[in-house]
Amino acid sequence: MARYFTKDHEWLDVTGDIATVGITDHAQEQLGDVVFVELPEPGREVAKGGEAAVVESVKAASDVYAPVSGKITESNSALEDNPAMVNEDAEGGAWFFKLELGDKGELEGLMDADAYAAFLETIE
Repeated sequence: MARYFTKDHEWLDVTGDIATVGITDHAQEQLGDVVFVELPEPGREVAKGGEAAVVESVKAASDVYAPVSGKITESNSALEDNPAMVNEDAEGGAWFFKLELGDKGELEGLMDADAYAAFLETIE
């Protein structure tokens, strides 16, 4: 499994042709306490950079973008019942959705953990 990051603070774990997508710890910290999530329906096609989900906190609402193009295969229904999971495990069990990759070449423009950490230092 390979983990990638975006400048919009999404992470994705890729296994074969399936990517699991969530928001980073940094994004969760900026949002504060997450109180609501709106997840995409399985079967929906998403384009790289397009809106895929919504996360709302006590401070703000924010879109979660598709880091790559593909077809949604699953949403994390546990988040709808307990959105606070994002506050506790943003980069683990609180993933938002899974998608089947439309173009593996789109992964090339994403960052690894070291590059993402360096990116965070430029914006803080």
